[in-house]
Amino acid sequence: MSEKQPVYRLRVSSQFSSSHQLRHYQGKCEELHGHNFSVEAEVQGSSLHPDTHILIDFKELKSKLNRILDSLDHTHLNDLPRFQIDNPSSENLARHIFKELEQALADHEVSLNFVSVAEKESSRAFYTEI
Repeated sequence: MSEKQPVYRLRVSSQFSSSHQLRHYQGKCEELHGHNFSVEAEVQGSSLHPDTHILIDFKELKSKLNRILDSLDHTHLNDLPRFQIDNPSSENLARHIFKELEQALADHEVSLNFVSVAEKESSRAFYTEI
């Protein structure tokens, strides 16, 4: 019987406010409107730092996430180069934040599990890579 590998998971959340318009939506969301987006990011790893016995400092993880969200906060998402072609949907926002956060975590021994983006509490999009 094989020995089980330990896995530690950490999740942080934050938010940003912005406006967008969903092109080709054919409904109210095609008009200019805004949201207070909620964002969650989860990382995992199998080893803790020997000195602190933590995977990654929550404060550092949240700081990296907030740097990315600051570039989206109080903007019209459609005006950003990243969303000139792709719709600034919750799905595409989650993918964008995931890619940016993955790069920001490159020097840490953690992997990014997922990023989720919610326009409201009852509607959340997740992005991950498997």
